[in-house]
Amino acid sequence: EITGAGASKGGWWGWSDGKHALEALFAAGKVAAAGRRGFERLYDLPDRVIPARVLAMPTPAPEDAQRELMRIAARALGVGTEKDLCDYFRVRIGAGRHRIRELVETGELIPVKVEGWPQPAYVARDAKSPRKLDARALLSPFDSLIWERARTERIFGFRYRIEIYTPLANRKYGYYVLPFLLGDRLVARIDLKSDRGNRTLLVQGAHLEPGARANTVAEPLMHELVTMASWLGLEKIKVTRRGDLANMLRSTNV
Repeated sequence: EITGAGASKGGWWGWSDGKHALEALFAAGKVAAAGRRGFERLYDLPDRVIPARVLAMPTPAPEDAQRELMRIAARALGVGTEKDLCDYFRVRIGAGRHRIRELVETGELIPVKVEGWPQPAYVARDAKSPRKLDARALLSPFDSLIWERARTERIFGFRYRIEIYTPLANRKYGYYVLPFLLGDRLVARIDLKSDRGNRTLLVQGAHLEPGARANTVAEPLMHELVTMASWLGLEKIKVTRRGDLANMLRSTNV
């Protein structure tokens, strides 16, 4: 296994010549991603990473691969516009539009109109609508549910931005803020920090979303914080007073 070799160029994300070469080989299928070491991708030969039965399969034509990616995206998203479906796997909009039209012609995608959306949308033919959602999760800024910020705002009315690179004085919610999903709504935002020296998960801010109620959000949120503290190897949770959910969260025992 190897990582990108050589000194990086430019800022944090500047690639070395070795990294450029490895990424070119990765794009060509000559090396595969074997894992990660922190933020570094580990590369290895494909036959030591990918199962032999997969390597033995024929390479699909680009159009066939794009159609399958559109099918997967439609199942994952539930409902989506052309841009939503294409963005899920970063398929170019021109090619993706052709594949979507083909899947509509075969009946695999069904055009629908979503109230409040100016663009037409699509659902998979076999899509099912659950009667109830019991989801409960703290979402990473890179979670697929909120990755495409415009879609998140369109569906949930939830405007989300990472404020890591925002000067402290200009931050609205905090440095590293995780949205909290409860049922089918994004109901809160939590600014978290791991204080490993004191084995404590710091809740530096707890902000309730409009329309959400603190007495229904605090307990399930605290359960998720306990779970997060556990897998981080932290023993305590400390909630500051910042945010309109903080006081209720501080008084919650689970």
